[in-house]
Amino acid sequence: MSAIRVALGTVELHLPGVSSLKEKRHVLKGIKERVKNRFNVSIAEVDLNDTWQRATLGIACVSNDSRHADEQVAKAVNLIEELLDGSIIDYRVEML
Repeated sequence: MSAIRVALGTVELHLPGVSSLKEKRHVLKGIKERVKNRFNVSIAEVDLNDTWQRATLGIACVSNDSRHADEQVAKAVNLIEELLDGSIIDYRVEML
């Protein structure tokens, strides 16, 4: 049996144009759907749920190759940056 590798990315976002939680959820829903449709990753809002202009997304990729898992998370973050009408405050990746 081959080893299971998990890349776990955490991305903190600043959303300056958002003026309500409803608008924030709408923006994040679109981003999450695009990322899921394009890459073989799981993505969810994991922190700052009640803060209007900030969000933290968690991205996970499971693979038998740690390099592949890391690349998928990095590509997902690049897409988020392209789609985002705001900025990435912080980004971390952890291999499990």
